[in-house]
Amino acid sequence: MSALATTAPEPAVRSGRTRRPVRDFRRSPWGLAYSAPAVLIFALFIIIPTGYTFYVSLWHWQSADPAYSKFLGVKNYTRLFEQGSPSFLGSFAHSLYFASAMVVGGTAISLGCALLLQRGGRLLNTSRLAVYMPHATPVIATSMAWVWIFDPQFGLANWALRSAGLPTSAWLSSSGAAMPAVIVYSLWHEVGFTTVIFLGGLAVISDELGEAAQVDGCTPWQEFWHITWAQLRPVVTFVVLLTTITSLQAFTQFYEMAQGGPDNATTTLSYLIFYEAISLADDGYGAAIAVVLFFITVFFTLVRRRTTSSESAGLY
Repeated sequence: MSALATTAPEPAVRSGRTRRPVRDFRRSPWGLAYSAPAVLIFALFIIIPTGYTFYVSLWHWQSADPAYSKFLGVKNYTRLFEQGSPSFLGSFAHSLYFASAMVVGGTAISLGCALLLQRGGRLLNTSRLAVYMPHATPVIATSMAWVWIFDPQFGLANWALRSAGLPTSAWLSSSGAAMPAVIVYSLWHEVGFTTVIFLGGLAVISDELGEAAQVDGCTPWQEFWHITWAQLRPVVTFVVLLTTITSLQAFTQFYEMAQGGPDNATTTLSYLIFYEAISLADDGYGAAIAVVLFFITVFFTLVRRRTTSSESAGLY
């Protein structure tokens, strides 16, 4: 046999095991069995109560004995545009006022805190925990503490104003200062959460573009506006819409700090639902307000999904 001849390679030894195909449980009865508990819980606590709220909103509902309830059709919805104390339109205006303040103030403060904390260092790393801690505290307990802070005579807020030589305020007892007081508390409680979101967005921003901008002679403001802000736009959109939704649904701080007063100055849609359905036992009208608030929330949720997906797609 010639020396140039090559020997055929030996066939690989096959193992006795054969790989089983991966089963797609979404197309098998087992998939329904695995997802049934989650679907059951979601239906029990979300879908059924939501449908029941739609149903009750069409009636003058008697909770003690539903058999005496009277069908009204859309009359509960037409009542939304009637004058009253408190009125639906006035409460809706208060909700928009609160949500706008939370969106503008919360976004600006949390973004500023995130830019500061991004620099790192032992002191700033410790400050991250301090910024987030208010959000981890219960709203009920901290709302009661802030009621003492805004006390007209002994509160810390007026003590600071007197120490600085500034005029004091009645805060929660004043129709003009009650809503700003609730906004100050809400910003203190919620800014830590949105700051963490902005820190996550800043962590994935490319540093090379900022370094190139500095080499080209850009000022810090130009670098922030054209580099940082442009890359943070999807995160800003997410924070704005998330803050809008949570602000429209806020209730606990209004109940604990001002109970809708004085003169209905802090009566928002969420508090109006409680006032009509619980305090006045007008479940049908309260359910109609809840349905409207539900559709408003759904609208902003759909806007968040569309804008977030489109902005994220534009990054690639």
